[in-house]
Amino acid sequence: MEGLGAGLVALAFWGFIASVVVAGIWYGIRERQAQHETLRRMIDSGKPIDQTLMDKVLGGDRQVHRDLRIGGLIVLCAAPGMALLGWFISRIAEPALMPLLGVAALMVFVGIGLLAASRAAEKASRDETRSPQV
Repeated sequence: MEGLGAGLVALAFWGFIASVVVAGIWYGIRERQAQHETLRRMIDSGKPIDQTLMDKVLGGDRQVHRDLRIGGLIVLCAAPGMALLGWFISRIAEPALMPLLGVAALMVFVGIGLLAASRAAEKASRDETRSPQV
């Protein structure tokens, strides 16, 4: 019975994760449809639409480099917490320290990668705005 119970718990966990992902995707689609419906109604009413409003509604003013930088900083700040968690857990179960230190090191590298991607995206964005459109 222990194997069946563990399997059901694992199934419930992954089912929850899948439902959260599907709900997030569904919410994003519905939000995008609402934005397009708003623009459609504005166009049908004959109101003039300027480019700043269009960018605001459609999300054209997103700064990817800013989002990457925020993600990188969050991951870098969580890495020492993971190492500390490993130390606390190792007081009860000694073998837990090294795997959690490995996870913390991985998080550091992921954070550094996100910060590097942020810098590259910012540079590409600057170059795109400087180069004349043909």
